[in-house]
Amino acid sequence: MYQKHSVFIKISLFVMVLLLTACSGASEPSASPETSTPVNEEVIIPEPETTPDVTRPKIEKFELMTGEGNQAHTATLHQGEGFSLYVFDKFTFDAAEGRLFLSSNPEYGVEIEALPANYDLTQLETKGKEELEGFGEVSDYSGELVEHPLGSAELYLQASSDKGIKDYIVWRSETGDAFLFRLHNPKGEEASDFAGPVLVSLSTVQSDS
Repeated sequence: MYQKHSVFIKISLFVMVLLLTACSGASEPSASPETSTPVNEEVIIPEPETTPDVTRPKIEKFELMTGEGNQAHTATLHQGEGFSLYVFDKFTFDAAEGRLFLSSNPEYGVEIEALPANYDLTQLETKGKEELEGFGEVSDYSGELVEHPLGSAELYLQASSDKGIKDYIVWRSETGDAFLFRLHNPKGEEASDFAGPVLVSLSTVQSDS
């Protein structure tokens, strides 16, 4: 009798424990275990990274002067060695050579060279004159071409002859990066198709840094 009574008490206690556990609101363990932080350890919440969007649109529209007045033309962004620029239809850009030219006649072209931050303008001017003197009479238009797409050029040397025109230009972009442009525009029917668009393209040259 005593033994049965003892078993009954044990069962009753077990049932009470189950009931108390249910009423206490105990929940099942979380699928993602929580990590505990020591009392004296500082909790550092990393701030989200904010990288500025410096990417230029893939396609842009520009106003070009034509025989029928100003007209909007689209140009596509091309990537060079450390810089990018917009290129119009009928033009080809050789990224490896840094050369932009008329697709139908590569003789109409311009070489683009990024200059170091410590470039010497006086030395570049001397070198430019030496390069152009063998082609024709050299004129200096630096600081004079206000309405020109490259009107902000620090150096603008030009040589002309019966063979056409050659330009030697040191130009700074809006971001302050300097570039050297060696432009060759031979005399011929395609000269006008080349000159206008290529100068606008050069005015869009921008360093990647």
